[in-house]
Amino acid sequence: MSIIHVLLTGGVGSRLWPLSRKQSPKQYLDLFDGKSLFEMTVQRNQCVADKVVIVGNRDNTHLSHKAMVNCGLPYKNIVEATPRNTAAAIAFAALAVEPKDILIVTPSDHMISGSEAYAEAIQKGVEKAKEGYIVTFGIKPTRPETGYGYIEYEDDLVKSFREKPNLDTAEDFLERGNFLWNSGMFCFQASVFLDELKQYEPKVYEKAKKAWEISKGGILDEELSLEIPSISVDYAVMERSKRIRVVPTSFEWSDLGSFEALYDYLVENGYPKDDNGNIVIGTETFTGFVGLKNTIFIYTKDAFLIVQKEKSQDVKKIYNMLDKLQSKLLD
Repeated sequence: MSIIHVLLTGGVGSRLWPLSRKQSPKQYLDLFDGKSLFEMTVQRNQCVADKVVIVGNRDNTHLSHKAMVNCGLPYKNIVEATPRNTAAAIAFAALAVEPKDILIVTPSDHMISGSEAYAEAIQKGVEKAKEGYIVTFGIKPTRPETGYGYIEYEDDLVKSFREKPNLDTAEDFLERGNFLWNSGMFCFQASVFLDELKQYEPKVYEKAKKAWEISKGGILDEELSLEIPSISVDYAVMERSKRIRVVPTSFEWSDLGSFEALYDYLVENGYPKDDNGNIVIGTETFTGFVGLKNTIFIYTKDAFLIVQKEKSQDVKKIYNMLDKLQSKLLD
């Protein structure tokens, strides 16, 4: 039995446009002392996993390879011909290993601080996985965040999964004290996950299995992939299985899914800001702010973005507008 780190790398990071693009998603950007979130995620899990499996797509597989060369680690590569959401992505990883292997599934774009607390939480998850449970990791919330899903829990039992709430609901969750942020990180035996997927979403299981069985060198066939229903692992398994357990965690965590989260991380680590909390990313050219507070100016060679920190979730609206126009500014 091996413990295997499964790295999901398919996200685009639309709320971090124009830094994050289709050809250079946020998980590969060297924003953190010369390292990317991808590299930091791999290194963080080296102490708890024996092997690495990367599930990505044709557009980013070369970026994953470059990052793994930087990390100096061998890995198994699974290349999706077309994105079919997280249920299928995780199924491919589970099909690629031995049935009793334990998978630690993580996104590749999260920022985590506290290596000891992280290792302790993962070890708890591995022990529960050995008992046949599917484990999700919940983050103790520090603010009424509207950009994350939530887990209602009691001890290690999940009472419910909740969608991203409005502010009033998020404040209520925080006050009640038995809600955790949903980290999107999981731990389970490969066979246990596949059994549950087969029970609750048999079409996803059968079509993913068929696509995997005829894959060549880990590269999946596009025609067969398109037959797989596109559904998240939360909807497919986590919200329906009777085998779910949660490990509440104490490490610091952010999915860095917005400029507000990136701002907070950078400022906490000494990034320069002016007297009104304004910061500049991407250029050393002097940039002055008049009458503005907590504003982020993002500079790239072909686009500027000026966003108020508290409105950073709305950056996705610009991304969606450009997507409709089929703009090359997203590439």
